[in-house]
Amino acid sequence: MQYRYANEADVPAMAALFAANRRDALTEQQRSEQGFVQGHFDAAALSAMARGGRLLVAADDGTGVVGLLALSSPHDLSSPPPPVRALLDAQDSLRWEGRPLSAWRWLMYGPVVVDAAARGRGVARGLFRMAVEAAWGRADAVVAFIEAENRASWRVHVDGFGMCPLGEYVAAGRTYSAVAAPAREPGPR
Repeated sequence: MQYRYANEADVPAMAALFAANRRDALTEQQRSEQGFVQGHFDAAALSAMARGGRLLVAADDGTGVVGLLALSSPHDLSSPPPPVRALLDAQDSLRWEGRPLSAWRWLMYGPVVVDAAARGRGVARGLFRMAVEAAWGRADAVVAFIEAENRASWRVHVDGFGMCPLGEYVAAGRTYSAVAAPAREPGPR
């Protein structure tokens, strides 16, 4: 598996991956079992994010892009969607390592999505590792939000990767938990 920054050639595969795993594209049972991604990322948005160095991908030589993760400064978002806007508004009440989130330099981690056929092969863990290492020198932490309904994402990020819960907030009538992990100096692969 190769972990790298996305490029323009990856856009069609990334758009298809997002579309297949969006919250509103899945049944309630699918959302419960496999999790889901928030928001709408069409080809134009993904292309702009790839050009800006804000998308990480996992690529398999045989099948192409099998996973992706967005990693960006929350201030780069010109019109943040409601969950991100609410996260930004809640920074003073969310606490990481004893201080308000607003006291730290942080990058937005996610959404992250892995193709159904590639799940269970360490793809999400590889993307997570790349993200915390890519954040090194740019931020103190990476911060994600997980909708309360998305138990699969909680199991992966908090139970599996050890991301630290910072607190809850509400956006558009849905409850979210903010979670964080420290940026980490890149190490040997």
